[in-house]
Amino acid sequence: MSHEISAANLLAQTRLFAGLDTETLRGLGEASVMRRYRRGQIIFAQGDPGDSLFIVAEGRVKVMVGSAEGDEMVLVSLGPPETFGELALVDGGERSATVEASEPTELLVLTRSAFFDLLHKRPPLVDTLLGRLGALIRRLTDQMSDLVFLDLNGRVAKLLLGLAAERAQSGAESPLIDLPFTQTEIAHMVGGSRQSVNQILRSFEAAGFIEISGHTVRLLRAEALRRRAGA
Repeated sequence: MSHEISAANLLAQTRLFAGLDTETLRGLGEASVMRRYRRGQIIFAQGDPGDSLFIVAEGRVKVMVGSAEGDEMVLVSLGPPETFGELALVDGGERSATVEASEPTELLVLTRSAFFDLLHKRPPLVDTLLGRLGALIRRLTDQMSDLVFLDLNGRVAKLLLGLAAERAQSGAESPLIDLPFTQTEIAHMVGGSRQSVNQILRSFEAAGFIEISGHTVRLLRAEALRRRAGA
């Protein structure tokens, strides 16, 4: 299968480009390139110039922000066929976050110029892009609210519930979550220490809320986790 066709197939699976006609998708595929990244490799850093949109073809990436003091917070983990880098496409400004490959990863890269050529031809895509940016802003607002109003137990419970909603086996009575990050990364996501997160996960397991096996977590009592998360 040619790059143009495989790229078009990937683009058709994304929320941003779903519904475009085959000719347009193939044109975008032709204008894109596929890049490979090793685990731990930085795709772009916070403050870098932003001139491309990325689509995850294989693997996973984590999106994180850092402070001048060296503190780090993981905002989200993304897998196929999710997109990132949309904000820099809109204003051409600096990257607002750092993105790192969590495992060997392949990304489809679309430049800002190719994307804007498409927007001129397909104005309705602007609404879709604004919707994606709105969802990003809501996610950041929720995380800020959680840091203020939820204790660490509640934030860990809410993270597990969110991961279950995204990745759990559909229809399973006790959903399975394949954790895409380490406990240190989870700690960065919820604003705690690795030791504290480990203690909370073990306390949830002892209480019968979850069952842990390696990097896999089975939700046994989701309603109890919802109460901990204030839902």
